[in-house]
Amino acid sequence: MTEQHMVTETEQNRRIDKLMTALIADASRSQVQTWITNGHIRVNGQYVKANAKCQAGDTIEWVLPETEPFTVEPEDIPLSIIYEDSDLLVVNKPRGMVVHPSAGHQSGTLVNGLLQHCDSLSEVNGAERPGIVHRLDKDTSGLLIVAKNDQAHINLAEQLSAKEIDRQYEAIVHGVIDHETGLIDAPVGRDPNDRKKMGVVENGKAAVTHFRVVTRFADFTHVTCQLETGRTHQIRVHMKYIGYPIAGDPKYGQRKTLDIGGQALHAKSLQLTHPTTNEVLHFEEEAPAYFKELLALFEKNIDT
Repeated sequence: MTEQHMVTETEQNRRIDKLMTALIADASRSQVQTWITNGHIRVNGQYVKANAKCQAGDTIEWVLPETEPFTVEPEDIPLSIIYEDSDLLVVNKPRGMVVHPSAGHQSGTLVNGLLQHCDSLSEVNGAERPGIVHRLDKDTSGLLIVAKNDQAHINLAEQLSAKEIDRQYEAIVHGVIDHETGLIDAPVGRDPNDRKKMGVVENGKAAVTHFRVVTRFADFTHVTCQLETGRTHQIRVHMKYIGYPIAGDPKYGQRKTLDIGGQALHAKSLQLTHPTTNEVLHFEEEAPAYFKELLALFEKNIDT
């Protein structure tokens, strides 16, 4: 199916690859450049180069190639399972693990390991995301709920939507926060200038994060965060928005941040109502070693 866009005056002189990356949801700039090179994107019916500048009134047409489906295979991946019964399980996801397969990560994900471990997983989110009720970013560690059947999945998703599942995180952020607690109520949506990032945008979805200071250091603050909503990259976006970006964050952090392989963010606790028994379940998991070592280092620097 051919899609079209007429370049507006505000879009004039933008590179075609940058403009199309903003227009096509979830497309990377390198992917867009490949489509342009292969002739899937044209301007006024003509082939162009990726660095061509758009002019007001230009008509951009594109027909994107269909992505080839892939099969998600079970893999023998060690999992840290905190709780399991016939309806659900709670996993402590390690830092660096992708939750579910995608075009760029077709193996080694949490889902690959779950398929090996479980006889059945819910199918609500399709064959590529079986059992996944909510997600954590690749470099965010911590607790994640997995549904084993559709009934449990629907119940848990409804609890999330109704803000009945308590999710708390801990993070290390740049800067010294001078107040004890805070509430960030700012809508989050796709960054119009970079489709691979989220941001606080006027037409975004409602997003609310509560935070509390645990410890202040010379240049950093250890905080806990509680989610009311679960937007993509919500805590990372919100902490950047108020001027205290998460340490080590390659996407939303400061240009000069800690070289620790990703954001210092850990999903530390979960509280939910069991979808079958109605029992209130609470889980808590300590932050990984790198996180605790950072805190110990900062503490030492204060004492010396």
